[in-house]
Amino acid sequence: MTARRSRPRSAAYAALALGLAGSLALTGCNSHSSKRSKSSKKSSSSSWSSAKSKSSSKSKKRRIIGGGAAGVGAGTAASHRVPDCYPSTYKVTFSQQTGPGSHVTVQFKNTTARACKLYNAPLLRFDHAKSALPLLQGTPGHLSGTRLTVPGHGYAYAVIPTDTAAARGTARKSVTIDFMGVSASSVTHGPVTVDFAEKRLHLSVGRTKVTNWTSSVHGAELAAGVGK
Repeated sequence: MTARRSRPRSAAYAALALGLAGSLALTGCNSHSSKRSKSSKKSSSSSWSSAKSKSSSKSKKRRIIGGGAAGVGAGTAASHRVPDCYPSTYKVTFSQQTGPGSHVTVQFKNTTARACKLYNAPLLRFDHAKSALPLLQGTPGHLSGTRLTVPGHGYAYAVIPTDTAAARGTARKSVTIDFMGVSASSVTHGPVTVDFAEKRLHLSVGRTKVTNWTSSVHGAELAAGVGK
């Protein structure tokens, strides 16, 4: 009788232990699955954050590079602006040719390596005259559209015809030089005065006019009506 009662109890204990073991195993699986799900979500979030950070960094680099390029372009444009030429006693020289096509040549030399601009004609006042020598092309103080770019170490020329007695006039002692500016009645960095006695020059100029600046002596002579 005792042996029969103990067998059912043993079977019951064995069933209870088996049930507890299954429950613990299921709990462990669920815990492991939950941890793996959280780890996966954390990894995915970290990956997205890293990608966003890289994208933002690239965007900032593009903005910085673009801004730098714009700055360089602006600097380059500024560096290409051509300044006005200006007179000086060593940049402007005079010489006179005699004969049937007598004339005075005014030569400007750009002594720098950078190009500069000349407008219309030189404004010349011989022996401190109140008014400048009239222009053959245009009117002093009113731009006729002539603009000449003189390259670095290049030259420009204007001619004063003296092929008649009235145009030749009398010997002059000095000349005051202004360069016309971009706007009407404006001048650039003048005036300067050339003393002909100091330069050992003998120039005779009377009632005559001066041509606009040109890039060649021959062109200026043709404009003055004394060239061939």
